[in-house]
Amino acid sequence: MYRDHTVGVVVPAYNEEALVGRVVETMPEFVDRVYLVDDASTDDTWAEINDAVATAREAEALDDGSIHGAFDERWVPIQHDDNRGVGGAILTGYRRALADDIDATAVMAGDAQMDPDVLPRLLAPVVEGEAEYVKASRLLRREDWTGMPPFRLFGNLLLTGLTRISSGYWRMTDPQNGYTVISQHALTELDLDALYEDYGFANDLLVRLNAHGMPIADVETPSEFFYEDEEWDSHIDLKTFVPKTSVLLLRNFCWRLRRDGGPGPVRSLLALYAVGVVGVVVALVLLLSSVVAPAGDSADGSPTLLVAGGLSLLLGFALDLGSNAGLHTRVYSEPHD
Repeated sequence: MYRDHTVGVVVPAYNEEALVGRVVETMPEFVDRVYLVDDASTDDTWAEINDAVATAREAEALDDGSIHGAFDERWVPIQHDDNRGVGGAILTGYRRALADDIDATAVMAGDAQMDPDVLPRLLAPVVEGEAEYVKASRLLRREDWTGMPPFRLFGNLLLTGLTRISSGYWRMTDPQNGYTVISQHALTELDLDALYEDYGFANDLLVRLNAHGMPIADVETPSEFFYEDEEWDSHIDLKTFVPKTSVLLLRNFCWRLRRDGGPGPVRSLLALYAVGVVGVVVALVLLLSSVVAPAGDSADGSPTLLVAGGLSLLLGFALDLGSNAGLHTRVYSEPHD
């Protein structure tokens, strides 16, 4: 347990035979239950999970014989028959954590790139009641950006901006960071069956959390806690992931504005965004048509329309930011101005 709260860790793993055993070996002692989810790997990940768990059980049995934490069995290996994506693997663990009445559930990837010593810092905001969802962030300080490969940094910054607009968490950073902790309350309130199961899972989850008015926190975690080599290996292909996730975020943005309840005057937001988008699009079409096929005064009003549409969008952003201002906090490892 951690500060009188039961702690679970979900370990999604796909083709991680070389590294998933290390995750088991370095799991913090205060973790009560570990859900190791093999997402239908095509290598020996499942065998490695079972070997590592068997070794861990033997090592724990050599102690004083007492029960570890709140459960008779600490390790829970789970194997999917079909590949469901990283989100699907995480959701399998989330559902088991809910069934086990776990207070706070973390996610640590099966590739051993997440420093277990950081976990207490991620748990603290949930345990203290300050946030329902906490995630590590490599982007809170500019000086930390140097540890991330340039192309991935660009993709991450782009997706940060798009996810801010889509989710309503306007000060959130590093949405692709999978090192997270979620409260039991949040898992109970969310419709887990509605969540996206592929690599856009983290972005989709943020939108759903905002729709329920859930406070979140970013915890500063410099990138050296994640990358050990200059060439960072990942299952994500940003060339396809960014466009695919951008479409998901646009759809989620529209869903968030149509929802009932949630923070902020939703109808006013919807009106401002709608007027702004229509104004800008129509103005751009008129300007383009006047360039391609000049027709006298056909584009005379387009600059005014463009400005009006832009102002409407800015007002929408400002209202959205204000209505969600209290739903996000940042936790720095050192004092920050």
